Amino acid sequence: MRISLNCRVFLALLLCWTVTGCASDQNHVELKGQRFIVELALTRDEQMRGLMFRESLADDHGMLFIFPGEAPRSFWMKNTRIPLDIFYFDEDLKLVSVARNARPCVAPPCVGYPSAGPARYVLELNAGAAARLDVRQGDPLTLALAQ
Repeated sequence: MRISLNCRVFLALLLCWTVTGCASDQNHVELKGQRFIVELALTRDEQMRGLMFRESLADDHGMLFIFPGEAPRSFWMKNTRIPLDIFYFDEDLKLVSVARNARPCVAPPCVGYPSAGPARYVLELNAGAAARLDVRQGDPLTLALAQ
């Protein structure tokens, strides 16, 4: 059976559209023109567990914590095995501060990494992301959430 060139092109475009359509359903954020696929931490249990016990995190992945309102936030690295950059964003999705290269906590007491001001959203990415993106206070975060 032979398939015409037009039909093959159509099938290739259809496949491409289907694949990108599925990918767009993934939760992601954009910061400084870079897209990161994120897991959401919405409940208290999800927020307490965070990225604990993970051995690695893909460079284009992260975790987004969404809180019901703005407040001073502080994260720690208990049972977290990979160094992270912790980005704090306010209600308007503007960058408040970054805890750069937050180190895994190997023994209590664990160091806290507080925000420099009230934050509603917290984004955790691999350590070094803040430097690579050259983020600055006030930089906007864009959300694309499937929920």
